[in-house]
Amino acid sequence: MSQEPGTHEPQETEPAHAAAVELGDLAALKALAQPRRQRMLEHLALHGPATSATLARALGLNTGSTSYHLRELARYGFVEETDAADTSPALGEDPSSVRRAEPSAHRERWWRAVPGDRRFPPRSRQSPEMRLVMDELNHHAYAADLDLFERLQRNAPEDDPWADAFPYSRGTIRLTLPELRDFFEEYIALLNRYKRSEAETPPDARTLLTRFLAFPAPSPASSPAFDPPPGDGADADAGEDDARDDDTGDDDTCDDESDGRGCGHPGREADRS
Repeated sequence: MSQEPGTHEPQETEPAHAAAVELGDLAALKALAQPRRQRMLEHLALHGPATSATLARALGLNTGSTSYHLRELARYGFVEETDAADTSPALGEDPSSVRRAEPSAHRERWWRAVPGDRRFPPRSRQSPEMRLVMDELNHHAYAADLDLFERLQRNAPEDDPWADAFPYSRGTIRLTLPELRDFFEEYIALLNRYKRSEAETPPDARTLLTRFLAFPAPSPASSPAFDPPPGDGADADAGEDDARDDDTGDDDTCDDESDGRGCGHPGREADRS
């Protein structure tokens, strides 16, 4: 999740786009910042409705713990009970393989992630306590996103066409604050343009995780000197560089610092060339 200008959580595809809602309640933010709840919410968003038992098995938790966390998430409107006992296709799963849950004499409580466009208050309007909560929330969320990106890219089978499905871009642009807000809203509009109902989604489509992150570059006059990471200097040990290349493949990162357009990452194509 990202901060203001906003965080967009298209957790489920629905025809209508809900209005943006600002999460200004400190208690709600604290409930959301709990790492296990973030994992549960992400699982529900990707894999569809689940019970506390199925969530516990998937995430390596106990059922009592997941039940408690689900109730806390529901208390602040992040999840809700649902009568739908069939799940959505998992990430990369064939929709035809998804099975409907069998009826049971014992009523199971199924939960789904509540979709929506949720925004955090801008940092200038956050109290010191809220900033601490937001920093904790973002730390866990960004770390989990980066870890998942690296694992999926590293483990993608080379004969899988979706092995190329890891585009990213790095670039720079010069904007005023109002222009930045407009830029972000255009990004949200682009995501919404590609949202569609399950019935309209092609059978070969897969769920894609999208993340947006932008931040002002440090000012040379007010920032400490930049310390390059180990190995980036001219006297870096060549053996360490060779070992790093063996582990990660060619440097596929694509920078376009001249005009901020960025460019696509071809996934694992470079490993096969």
